[in-house]
Amino acid sequence: MKKSAGLYLSAREASAELAISQATLYAYVSRGLIRSEPSEDSRSHRYRAEDVRTLKERRTPSPEPRGLRSFDADLPVLDSAIGTITEDGAIYRGVNCIDLAERDTLEHAATLLWDVTGVDPFDQDNCPIISDEMRAVAEAARKANAIDRAIAVLALAAAADPRAFTRAPDGRAMVGGRIVRLVVATMLNAKSSAKPLHVQIARVWAPDNKYAPDLIRRALVLLADHELNASTFTVRCAASTGLNLYDAVIAGLVALKGPKHGGAGVLAAQLLKTLANGEVAPVIRERVALGERFAGFGHGVYKHGDPRARALLAALAGSGADRKFTHEIPERIAEATGEFVNIDYALAVLVHTLGLPPGHELVLFSMARTVGWIAHACEQLQHGRLIRPRARYVGPAPGRSPVRA
Repeated sequence: MKKSAGLYLSAREASAELAISQATLYAYVSRGLIRSEPSEDSRSHRYRAEDVRTLKERRTPSPEPRGLRSFDADLPVLDSAIGTITEDGAIYRGVNCIDLAERDTLEHAATLLWDVTGVDPFDQDNCPIISDEMRAVAEAARKANAIDRAIAVLALAAAADPRAFTRAPDGRAMVGGRIVRLVVATMLNAKSSAKPLHVQIARVWAPDNKYAPDLIRRALVLLADHELNASTFTVRCAASTGLNLYDAVIAGLVALKGPKHGGAGVLAAQLLKTLANGEVAPVIRERVALGERFAGFGHGVYKHGDPRARALLAALAGSGADRKFTHEIPERIAEATGEFVNIDYALAVLVHTLGLPPGHELVLFSMARTVGWIAHACEQLQHGRLIRPRARYVGPAPGRSPVRA
């Protein structure tokens, strides 16, 4: 057979490169993992060599059961019109979050992600409905962790909201607006308000910092959604069972708390504390020699650095934040490890700059990401399909005799 041009491979060549059957090759094409197009004679198809070799490098297993394709961070699992991730930043329905954060609010990002045009989810009259039980729980948990307090209040909220189970897209958006306001107010230990969310947060957290409202606004927009991360996929799985939006958000909050997800911001704050006093270079050199990782650096999707982090650090630098945190530490760690700064580190710098104790990184993260969770829950509910993946069994072969004591 004549060798294909450099950009393309024939079906036989692609199958041989991956050591798979042509049927498996066609499955990869149907999943969007390998691009194909008709060959010049139109009697067969040719396949992008770049895609084939990328799959080979990943050592991707054979296609998984229909419905859930792979948990590899580089491979798509399901279709969504909400957003995607590029090296230039997360995309919210076609709009780059970096551009959006320059001028817009979390409320505007919400209406974009929720694809709302006919109603205003953040109308001043669309306030959360608070029951006596919710007030009692919020007061009893006043000194508790902010996320735990929000989970406790949200668990009672659906029963208090007569429209919690609406199926109308606009109705769900209005419920979403009430949820976001309820989450922010509960986490702040404040009354629900129709004022801009970033203004509410800044007034409670940093009332004397003139830069706080704008910095918090930017962070909220940058964090509103990030495609199918662990908490968002958890939300979609929960929503696929038919849960209401209040309960779906609870699922996201629980998943976000993990140290490998939203909780990484607290670990990055500990790194800042370690590097705050004294010279940076010797500490980094010692930790690299010991094989230690740096929280807030490296990312499973962004191979060349997190553009959200760069945008937030640039805004912090412009507001007068310590150059040691905005430039020196990221540059030295990248030079020593090859890993670039991510949003967890940038959040830690923001919290430090505002004079807040560690832990506020995760609270801010959860306030913002509630918007994205609602978008994904609504999309999943609209699809109406249960997410039910299958496991690839790797245990003992069937037929073993039971072990008797």
